[in-house]
Amino acid sequence: MLEALAWSVAVVALGEMGDKTQLLALVLAARFRRPWPIVLGIAVATLANHALAATFGRLIALWLGADALRWAVGLGFLAIAAWVLVPDRAAEEAPGAGQRFGVFGTTAVAFFLAEMGDKTQLATVALAARFSQLGAVVLGTTLGLLLANAPVVWAGDALARQLPMKLVHGAAALLFAAMGVLALLDVGQVFG
Repeated sequence: MLEALAWSVAVVALGEMGDKTQLLALVLAARFRRPWPIVLGIAVATLANHALAATFGRLIALWLGADALRWAVGLGFLAIAAWVLVPDRAAEEAPGAGQRFGVFGTTAVAFFLAEMGDKTQLATVALAARFSQLGAVVLGTTLGLLLANAPVVWAGDALARQLPMKLVHGAAALLFAAMGVLALLDVGQVFG
C-alpha cells in the first residue's frame, strides 16, 4: 500500500508541475484571492476525478489479463513520459464562471473538467491498473496534485517564476519512464 501511495504522490506531483491545472490554480488565486475555498475545491474535484479514473484503471486491469496489462501500462507510462515534456498552455476560464457557483464551486467544476483527459488523470488510470490498492492510488494522486497546486494558490506567480520548469518536466518524464520500464520488465510481479 505504501508503494502505491508513494509512486502515486511522486508521479502526479512532478507531472503536474507546469501543467494547465497549475496555471488554472494561479488564475483562480489571482481572481478570487481566497486560498482556502480554492484549495478545497481542487481537493474535492481531484478526489472525484481520480476516483473515477482509478476505478476505470482497475476495471481495465481485470479485463486485460496480466501480460496484456503489463504491456499496456508500460507503454502508457512511456507515452505519458513523452507527453510531460510538452508544455501546457494556460487553461481558459469559462465566461461568467464564478458568478453563479462561488469560489469553491467554480474551482471544483473548473478543476474536474480540466483534469478530464489530462496526463495526471491518465497516470491515475495507469497507476490503478498497476497497483490494486485503489484507495492508496486515489489518495496519492490527489495529494500529488495538491502538492503541486496548493503552493501556487498561496504563493502565486512568484513561485512559478522560481522553478526551473524544464528540469521539473525532465524529472517527471524520467519518473514516468521508470514506471513504464518497471512495468514492462514486470518488476515487483504486480500484474497477476
